[in-house]
Amino acid sequence: MKFFIDTANLAQIKEANDLGVLDGVTTNPSLMAKEGIKGEANIIKHYETICELVDGPISAEVLSTDFASIIEEGKKLAAIHPNIIVKVPMIKDGIKALKWFTDNGIKTNCTLVFSAGQAILAAKAGATYVSPFIGRIDDTSWDGVELIAQIAQIYSLQGFKTEILAASIRNALHIVRCAEAGADVCTCPLDSILGLLKHPLTDIGLAKFLEDAKKM
Repeated sequence: MKFFIDTANLAQIKEANDLGVLDGVTTNPSLMAKEGIKGEANIIKHYETICELVDGPISAEVLSTDFASIIEEGKKLAAIHPNIIVKVPMIKDGIKALKWFTDNGIKTNCTLVFSAGQAILAAKAGATYVSPFIGRIDDTSWDGVELIAQIAQIYSLQGFKTEILAASIRNALHIVRCAEAGADVCTCPLDSILGLLKHPLTDIGLAKFLEDAKKM
């Protein structure tokens, strides 16, 4: 399973990349706004900087919701760097745009997916990645990881090539469960990635080793 970091914060991206386990980055308008990145020129420059930091897929989200505008915006984003993946919302015109991008050699990430039916449409349209938002599903008292497993089974049975990119990750356990459920990619905040490091027995064992080392 590949690890993407879900942020627009350059320091966090660099820290995750320095761990040696980072495969890519996902962003969205909310994450850009959180970092104070505003205006088309500044957003494009920020994506360029991210592409310089990480040699892997970088999801850049369109802000448009009609077919023609999604295409024009997506072409501009794709032109920034070969690693840019155009992130398109799961809406009717989004599906049409996914097919157009696929036919024209532009890689895509279909975002805001909350059902297996939506994931099937995204795969039929040729999306490179599909992003089920498991944390938000959990918020509605359903199990988001079960959706990952359902999509994985369908894609395997039907031979779809679209990769499952588990999004809206809230903690390290989400990452582990998504790996078990068959996710191809997991995108999450830095804290969730670092959370995989933690175990009380590791801390206890290291403290004991260091204490014994002083007696040598």
